Amino acid sequence: MAAMPHRAAAALLAAAAALSGCGTAATTASAPRARRPPPALASQPVRPGEILVRGATSPLTRGPFAFDGSYLVRFVQYEPLGGHVDFARQTAFVADLEHPGTPGEPAVRLFRTAAAGGRRLLPLHGRYLVDVSFGDFPFALRFTPTR
Repeated sequence: MAAMPHRAAAALLAAAAALSGCGTAATTASAPRARRPPPALASQPVRPGEILVRGATSPLTRGPFAFDGSYLVRFVQYEPLGGHVDFARQTAFVADLEHPGTPGEPAVRLFRTAAAGGRRLLPLHGRYLVDVSFGDFPFALRFTPTR
């Protein structure tokens, strides 16, 4: 067998190492990503009068909850493994308030948006179920009274 030039031999060895899973490229690509903590909106303690609904997946319905007044309603969705996600290119996050046991009553639309988060101010009176029908990532909805 004829001797291989030094550069060709080095290139052949590097290719064999890459194919066999040896080397830093294969090790780095398979390293698990660390989980990051949820955003503050999802993890801060609930203050008196606040309602916090968290979920890892949708659909999800929680409640009923009693509302009486004006509320700042905020949501956040996040990638728990810390990767960057362009939520504008994801499925819209859809959340509503439903009247429990009252078929035919119109729902109160909270959010229908492809975004990492959102907020709105709403007057709410009565008992409602919080219904998250779409969202591909873990999420939190926080209702804060503004009295």
